[in-house]
Amino acid sequence: MENKSHALIAGIFALLLGVGAALAIYWLGGSRENVTSYVVVTKQNVGGLNPQAQVRYRGIRVGKVSDIRLDLEDVSNTLLTIEIRDDVPLTTGTVARLNYQGVTGIAHILLLDSGKDKRPLEGKDGELPRIAMIPSLFEELGENGMATLKQARELMSSANAMLNEENRQHLTATLKNLEAASANLKPALENMNGTLTQIRKLLDDQNIRKLSGAAAEVQPLLADTRVLIGKMQSATDKIDVAIGDASAGGTSALMPRLNELATDFSLTSRQLSRVLRILEDSPQGLVFGAPALPPGPGEQGFSAVGAK
Repeated sequence: MENKSHALIAGIFALLLGVGAALAIYWLGGSRENVTSYVVVTKQNVGGLNPQAQVRYRGIRVGKVSDIRLDLEDVSNTLLTIEIRDDVPLTTGTVARLNYQGVTGIAHILLLDSGKDKRPLEGKDGELPRIAMIPSLFEELGENGMATLKQARELMSSANAMLNEENRQHLTATLKNLEAASANLKPALENMNGTLTQIRKLLDDQNIRKLSGAAAEVQPLLADTRVLIGKMQSATDKIDVAIGDASAGGTSALMPRLNELATDFSLTSRQLSRVLRILEDSPQGLVFGAPALPPGPGEQGFSAVGAK
């Protein structure tokens, strides 16, 4: 009786152990989802990528790498077979990139939708759909870094060639000349500032109003003077005709008076011309008066140097 109970206990234990093993296998095997296989084609180095590596779409884990092999038709290509869940919307514009996770450097495949073609991704002639792999971030940085280093090397070579001993001497001489020119320019700027200050004082609102008023008064005077000179010229022409006519009665008797009149006309014309010239040269004389004459010999303030 005791042997039968031991056998029953051993049978129950074996049954429970088998059920536990089946549950463990099911648990470790994960849930069975409907997946579709795709082939990622790349010419890059896929170091660090192993079978069972993760495949992510927009950062979400959607599958795994099932196989890595060389393309027998084109040995420059590497074919990566991946299994992706059927609910992932892969299109013809989808591309792959080799990405690395964290500081451990574990590689995985990252799927990106370029948005160029929204048609569903399908295979041709019974083959698995293919996805092109674009260069990874590290490869782009490496290529750009090499190009940048090459450009920097060329720039340094050009700079060394440009800054040779002769050019450095010329540059030093130019800097010295600029320093001397700036030192000489400072007094000129100070004088210019003083001149601008004086001009600003001279052209204040009060003086500008006076000059405007003087100009307004001089303008009619100039117009009247021009008319008067025209009339005087016409009268002079008539007098010249009368004097030149020998048949005119009493012309000889009027000659002394006409000469005197012509002299007066000439004197008046010179005075008017002098007044016009003064007004044109310094119209402010109507407001401020005529400029004072310099002192002559024997007068206070006379200077022989200023008189020369």
